[in-house]
Amino acid sequence: MLSNALIGLREGLEAALVVSILVAFLVRSDRRKALPLVWAGVAVAVAISVAVGALLTFTSNSMSFEAQEAFGGGMSIVAVGFVTWMIFWMRRTARALSGELRGKLEQALQIGSWAVVLMAFLAVGREGLETAVFFWSAAQAAGETTMPLVGFLIGIAIAVVLAYLIYRGAVQINMAKFFKVTGILLIFVAAGILAYGMHDLQEAAILPGLHTLAFDISDVVPADSWYGTLLKGIFNLSPQTTVLEASVWVLYVVVVLTLFLLPGRTRRSSTTAAAV
Repeated sequence: MLSNALIGLREGLEAALVVSILVAFLVRSDRRKALPLVWAGVAVAVAISVAVGALLTFTSNSMSFEAQEAFGGGMSIVAVGFVTWMIFWMRRTARALSGELRGKLEQALQIGSWAVVLMAFLAVGREGLETAVFFWSAAQAAGETTMPLVGFLIGIAIAVVLAYLIYRGAVQINMAKFFKVTGILLIFVAAGILAYGMHDLQEAAILPGLHTLAFDISDVVPADSWYGTLLKGIFNLSPQTTVLEASVWVLYVVVVLTLFLLPGRTRRSSTTAAAV
């Protein structure tokens, strides 16, 4: 629940900020008539993202056990690739995001209505597709429970409220710090999903080492205990972890976290109030 709430908050706030930037630009430039076009593009992006999530679920449920494991492992790798790219992309472009979106919307307004709808769709759709794939993989790692969906919806709800308050000028958030902290947390979440994907591929007999364990702490950390559930939810730590899972987890965290925290590479972004 906690890891999926983080996914919903981070991805939801990114998408909501994009929408608020577009809306604020139209309102302040006295072009309110174009607002329905922006909302139409957003609605299409949300609908397609939900459809992708449903398609992934349907496709997985119609497969054999081995095929499910192979599909889940492959999608976990894709999801980790998406979120890793997103973390570094947002760190690099957060400062210039507002100006870039305004420029693209200005061009779309000059072209025509369909261009505005398409621009809004593309701006939000990328976030939506990334979120759909990453959430699906995280939910698969959590197992048969509704808590991932509950956590995700809570994160989305908080993101929408924050974005609205930012738009109205009620709160200000240092986006550089926000994206840095959530980026670090998402690196650990992504590492867990990647390790779970490796386990899926081992279950599908695509990768070896299913019974070669790095450690077995099931006696100390029962999977059904509250602390076992917490570790599983945040770090996807399994009491019985294979050597491959542990190696991939450590390697991903060390490499990606080091690159993310390298000094002198993170641009300082302005506060959200200035961005919007």
